[in-house]
Amino acid sequence: MQFYYGNQMPLRVLDEAEFWKENEAEHTVVMRELVTNLEESFAETLKQWENVLETTHQHVKRFIESVVRSNNHVSPALYKQVLDLVSFCLQESQAFIQFCRQLKRESAAISGNHTAKVVIDHIIDESEYFIGVAQTILYEQY
Repeated sequence: MQFYYGNQMPLRVLDEAEFWKENEAEHTVVMRELVTNLEESFAETLKQWENVLETTHQHVKRFIESVVRSNNHVSPALYKQVLDLVSFCLQESQAFIQFCRQLKRESAAISGNHTAKVVIDHIIDESEYFIGVAQTILYEQY
C-alpha cells in the first residue's frame, strides 16, 4: 500500500483498488495463456472477467481523478460514493476468487497442470490481500 497518503483515506483506498483491479484483469490473461488447453467455457468466462475487471479499474481511475481534482476537500456525497465503490470492489474480488477456485476444482486442463494450480493459488492470495487491506482501511472509517 502507498502509505505516503497519510490520512488521505479516499486516495489510499482508491490507490489500492486501482492497482488490484488492474492486476486481477491481467491475471485472467495469465490463466488463459498458461493453460492453453483450457476448456472453452472457462476461457470465455475468463475473457468476461477481464472485461468486467477492466471496467471496474477504469471506474476507480475516474474516482481518483475526482478526488485529486477536489484538492482533497471531498464532499460527503463523494466520500460515500468512494466507500460504496470500494465495497463493490471487495465483493467483485470475492466473486473472482470463487471463480478461480471453481477453475481449480472443475477444469480437467488445470487438474493436470501443477504450475497452473500454483499460479491460481497465488492469484487468489493476491486478491485476498486486496480484500484484507481494503477492509482495514474501510473499518478505520467507522
